[in-house]
Amino acid sequence: MVTSDQRRRQLAREKYERQQRRREDARRRTRRLTLAITSAVAVVAVIGGATYLATSGDDDKDKTDAAASQSPSAEASPSPTEEAKPEPAMKIDKKAEYTMSLKTSQGDIAFTMDASKTPHTTNSFKSLADKKFFDGTKCHRLTTENIYVLQCGDPKGDGTGGPGYTIPDENLTALGKAGSEGSVTYPAGTVAMANTGQPHTGGSQFFLVYKDSKLPPTYTPFGTMDAKSLKAVQAVGKAGVDGGGPDGAPKKAVNISKLTVDKV
Repeated sequence: MVTSDQRRRQLAREKYERQQRRREDARRRTRRLTLAITSAVAVVAVIGGATYLATSGDDDKDKTDAAASQSPSAEASPSPTEEAKPEPAMKIDKKAEYTMSLKTSQGDIAFTMDASKTPHTTNSFKSLADKKFFDGTKCHRLTTENIYVLQCGDPKGDGTGGPGYTIPDENLTALGKAGSEGSVTYPAGTVAMANTGQPHTGGSQFFLVYKDSKLPPTYTPFGTMDAKSLKAVQAVGKAGVDGGGPDGAPKKAVNISKLTVDKV
């Protein structure tokens, strides 16, 4: 027969094992995130080079471990078993502006892309949108500490998906020269490409900055949200992460029913 003391020790041991598993999961996330940052940024950055999901569990979970090292990256490259697809042929007017519009469960979000500054990015989004690549997807990741972004564009919805090809970085000097800490300010309203942390690895994932955030100047900035759109994203940020913590799926689910790209 199990005594009350034995039962208490068993419960304590199980609790300890759960904490160790959470810490190990956090360490693995940190290692993956480190690959997504090109320098030891003084920022705990967002959108990482792998999957970034919120940690859930006991009320006394170690949120410090879960929050360690967040960054804007995406597992956009094809896996080793996949053959990389070619980038879409250039079909846009490289002198024109295009509007990218998202119809979401949290309101409409829209911004303008200047093809003269980001032709490859604009052309890729136009090509994917015309194929309805983003319709029925969700914004899978929200970061609410140190950097403030909502990440979207993953067809898998877990941070690992992409179109099967990559596009080159563009417009990286638009936000100014990096300071001594290796970062620049991505102002609230900025829309930028996620990547794996390596040059020229953008795919379909992008992030919406809802509050000024310091990041390395390695994420292609390609649009700026209008005031109404920014307000909608800020409301998602204010609601926080599902299950608590600073990084994970947004509590207010952002489902994209339709995404279009049209010439202005």
